Amino acid sequence: SLLVNAAGQPRKEKVDLPSCLQGRKPSSIPHKKIEDPVAGKVNTSSLATTRQQLSDFHLIPSRVTFGVLKEGCTYATTVILKNVGVNFLRFRVKQPPPHTGLRVMYSPGPVAAGLQVELEIEIFAMVIGGENTDGLEDISHDIEILTETATLLLPVRANIL
Repeated sequence: SLLVNAAGQPRKEKVDLPSCLQGRKPSSIPHKKIEDPVAGKVNTSSLATTRQQLSDFHLIPSRVTFGVLKEGCTYATTVILKNVGVNFLRFRVKQPPPHTGLRVMYSPGPVAAGLQVELEIEIFAMVIGGENTDGLEDISHDIEILTETATLLLPVRANIL
């Protein structure tokens, strides 16, 4: 229950539900053209009257935080891009600029309905600015994932010593 905590006492603060449970996608920019006449479609009677969006990707997790990194080292993490629609979908990742130290590795190609693709986010920790920042520099970049229906933004954050 959302009214009590794990110990059974009433909650003092409100519980924020994740965006995936609220029915909205975080950090996405929808495209104007949604339906592609060439893309494979599912035409069944159960889907004929549905008005909801049936072609969509979800990012798990929806943001990446590397934390504090040592300069000169390479770190990596995996993000899952899951097709939650009923059609096969294609996507493309716009690689971040080299000065961020970020790189995204993935296998291109269509993703069938219900399946997922792993995106490996790799960061080479390097300090760009020469000014005195007390030995700590913040890296913040949104990786753009271009899909057929929207542009997903994957925020990546890191602190470099």
